[in-house]
Amino acid sequence: MTPDQARAFWIAAPGRGEIRTETLASPSPDEVVVRTRYSGISRGTEALVFQGRVPPSEYARMRAPFQTGEFPGPVKYGYASVGQVERGPRELMGRNVFALYPHQTHYVVPAAAVHVLPDAVPPSRAVLAANLETAINGLWDARPHIGDRVVVVGAGTVGCLVAWLAGQVHGCEVHLVDVNPRRAAGARALGVRFALPDAAPREADVDNAADVVFHASGTADGLDLALRVAGFEATVVEMSWYGDRPVPVTLGAEFHARRLTVKSSQVGHVATTQRARWDARRRMQLALASLADPALDVLISGESNFDALPSVMAELAASPGNTLCHRIKY
Repeated sequence: MTPDQARAFWIAAPGRGEIRTETLASPSPDEVVVRTRYSGISRGTEALVFQGRVPPSEYARMRAPFQTGEFPGPVKYGYASVGQVERGPRELMGRNVFALYPHQTHYVVPAAAVHVLPDAVPPSRAVLAANLETAINGLWDARPHIGDRVVVVGAGTVGCLVAWLAGQVHGCEVHLVDVNPRRAAGARALGVRFALPDAAPREADVDNAADVVFHASGTADGLDLALRVAGFEATVVEMSWYGDRPVPVTLGAEFHARRLTVKSSQVGHVATTQRARWDARRRMQLALASLADPALDVLISGESNFDALPSVMAELAASPGNTLCHRIKY
């Protein structure tokens, strides 16, 4: 390959990926050339994109910042890339950076689109930045208070990060709930409690009822559980995205009597409570600085080489197993 060529992962059609060679544009003075070291698969969203399950109504809103192509495909999609600047402004040369870019060996982006990694954050862990940014926005939307009982339903990458953040609020008692008992070890590493659904704190037990509930399982059963564990006048923050799948919500029975609130949270906009003072860049800088904690390495559940991406994405979309963040090495 010549220096102005790159290799990129494309979803050629729903359920089928391939590696394509691309010619890079010559960078302008305010652009950088990044050589990728790692990228991360945001398994929930990327699996839906890979399977062609983005509803037409969301084609525009679901575009990744540097997406090429259109849904359902062919499309180049992704937003968790960590690399080293090879060309660009002097102050960025040789620096490790994070960018919301798809899976590609080299790329050219505006210098303003990259975020320099703090010295305490290794590039291998920085692939979690986009998911942590989502979790930060979720905490802002929920606004847990000192001493709250917090339940997080769904111990995927985002759910684990939400639980980890909530656990740092003084006095908060955090339960991470999942159907997979193997997620208990990760919860311990993150400093929060773990429970299987049958053992989750219940609204009927006033002493254990949740003040704030986050739902991040991506399933209807998980959402139903989130509503059942919420205490009187509690808020359930919905962080799952279901693609084109309709999801039943239990709004009968005691839902109204308990005066519950269901609130959506999505990273595309800075949470309303912070929007007057924060923008997406400041939020990303907070996420990157927060990745200095080595406990978060427990969320990297596997690693594959870039050339294996077509088969890896197909496997993760079909059967996620115990996958959290799957890292791609270049």
